[in-house]
Amino acid sequence: MNDIPRSTTEPVWSYRGYQIKASEFTTAMAHFYRGEMARSNVWRQRLDNTTNWAVITAGAALSFAFSSPQNPHGVIPLNTLLITLFLYIEARRYRYYELFTSRIRLMETDFFASMLVPPFGPAADWAESLAENLLHPHFTISIWEAFGRRFRRNYMAIYVILALAWLFKNILHPSLATSFQEVIEHAAIGPIPGWLVLIIGLGFNGILFLIGLVTVGLHRASGEILPRFGEFPRVGPFLERLFQHEEPTEVRQPRKRVGAWYRPRSRRPQLLTLIITGQGEAVSQALLQELKRGVTRLPGLGMFTGQARDVLLVAVTLTEIARLKAVIRQSDESAFVIVSPAQEVLGKGFQPLE
Repeated sequence: MNDIPRSTTEPVWSYRGYQIKASEFTTAMAHFYRGEMARSNVWRQRLDNTTNWAVITAGAALSFAFSSPQNPHGVIPLNTLLITLFLYIEARRYRYYELFTSRIRLMETDFFASMLVPPFGPAADWAESLAENLLHPHFTISIWEAFGRRFRRNYMAIYVILALAWLFKNILHPSLATSFQEVIEHAAIGPIPGWLVLIIGLGFNGILFLIGLVTVGLHRASGEILPRFGEFPRVGPFLERLFQHEEPTEVRQPRKRVGAWYRPRSRRPQLLTLIITGQGEAVSQALLQELKRGVTRLPGLGMFTGQARDVLLVAVTLTEIARLKAVIRQSDESAFVIVSPAQEVLGKGFQPLE
């Protein structure tokens, strides 16, 4: 029987020089996955609640409108406006739902699925993608895509039913119409003539259906059961600029690159820091030990003081900048730090040189 404790032989997860026991890392990720699933389910229930409100109010409005010929004809148009408010609220909630769902899909495809097939490791940029999403959360889809998607999935049928109900209401009440002119006359709401009500209704519903149509090609939403890879139809350049959500800090990659379609097709921001300090050795060692990043030390001269200074060059990612500042502050509070965006960083720990 092997008397060596399991904790001393257990494989470790290694990332940027840090080593964590595989059991500890897997346990943490499992709890994190469960937490994100719970939060996603809460927002999913909120989406369902909004849809239920729309269905209930639509049913109540139709029951009231057709219960008596004397009931006003404006009930259905007013209910249409209320349904639109519910649609807007649901679109906002859907953006939050997609934010948490995108994290879940990222863990499912790049962590759990990668544990089942060789080489049994997540994608190279998986941890950085997830860490950036946690440190700098942002909506993964635009309000236009969320609005159009919820309209097509749930609300289109409600609007069609309300439109048909409004038409039959004008045909049947207060008396059976025998001509189209009588239908127009029945559509009047108080001092608003029927022809104006008809034009406003057609225009309003036409805009809603147009938004649902032009946002079909927007596929930034992760979706619950859609595949990891694949390209989707794209809308025209004008519509894409109008509706597509863009991240100002990201640099786009060529569109033909195959990748996870629900991920932003972009490279996360990389930064170059220049550290001017009189404690070059201490700051360098602290960065090497704490940040696990390479440091290049150059001699410098302060022209104002005439004293020799060290200039340290360190390339980091967006998620590491806060830790870098803390390490420098602990080693030399009088250090001068310049942080600038880097167009591209190639080499070990970043993008492959090829």
